[in-house]
Amino acid sequence: MASKGGTVTIEHVASAAGVSRQTVSRVINNGPNVKPAVRERILQVIDQLGYVPNLAARRMGGARSYLILAINDRQRTIHNWQAGLGNDWVDQMLYGGMLTCEERGYHMLFELVDTQQECAVRQVERALAALQPDGVMLTPPHTENTALSGLLESRGIPYGRIGAAAREDGINVFMNDAEASSAAVRHLVELGHQRIAFISGSADYAASDTRLAGYGAALAGYGIAAVDAYVEHGDFSFASGVAAMDRLLALPVPPTAVIASNDEMAFAALHAADARGIAVPGGLSVVSFDDTPGVRFSVPPLTAIRQPIADLSASLCGRLVDAVNGAPRTGNHELPFELVVRKTTAAPAS
Repeated sequence: MASKGGTVTIEHVASAAGVSRQTVSRVINNGPNVKPAVRERILQVIDQLGYVPNLAARRMGGARSYLILAINDRQRTIHNWQAGLGNDWVDQMLYGGMLTCEERGYHMLFELVDTQQECAVRQVERALAALQPDGVMLTPPHTENTALSGLLESRGIPYGRIGAAAREDGINVFMNDAEASSAAVRHLVELGHQRIAFISGSADYAASDTRLAGYGAALAGYGIAAVDAYVEHGDFSFASGVAAMDRLLALPVPPTAVIASNDEMAFAALHAADARGIAVPGGLSVVSFDDTPGVRFSVPPLTAIRQPIADLSASLCGRLVDAVNGAPRTGNHELPFELVVRKTTAAPAS
């Protein structure tokens, strides 16, 4: 029964579940030494009564904050918001991370941090002092900032990277970007393409170089000579994708297919082709990276490498909470990608 004011307390939960207050506390805090049947009964009572643990009280009860802090690229995120382009990658990252934190009795916070190394360190230092998170998630390109990882290491805070390559430090959750590029090339070669172009992403992101290297290695594996003119460098923005695709289509012998290093640049490739009257996939095949939800609105629907962004974030958040509870604070965990074939790829025109 709730109090006269209607507030449900931990004592109400304990009474309804027939256990001690301490046992309820252990369940709320994901503590050990609670039998599965008892844990399930307590969780059911919490749900039935609508009990919401008081975060401030939980923090006073121990050294934990029950917060996971996710750090993202400030400039790019704000630019996309201001331009009305949205941030599908960020949405998927938050979707996976927030729900996992919620399941584990944690809260996920999101901070925008400059990519310049010294600025990033100062901003994260301030966030650590104000929020005292139990764990920190680094997203690209902050995954490459060794000063940030060094700061977190020195503070003894569990941290991890999403979408970065395997490392010796931190918890790293990623897909195989080089193999994903290879899969895209293989799909196009099997359709009969030989003139395959690639639009890389920002040099600030390690995945850009990895995806480009995978593309080159895959071409070589099929005995297709690499053509420097078929490689263009963008920065993951729509404008850079349009400029890159315009240059490719203006070549004396243009490519019959292109792989774009993210969805936004793939959309740009579709627009650039349409502006020149080039049909997709009749005159140009297009493969994208990431396969964020916005891809379903493209015309034609994009063939894409699906990066499991939400699953990567969920996996990392879960592992960070585990690390707070004594699990290893280092490790590399690869999740599978998927090549989703839709309507933007076909055999080249004769």
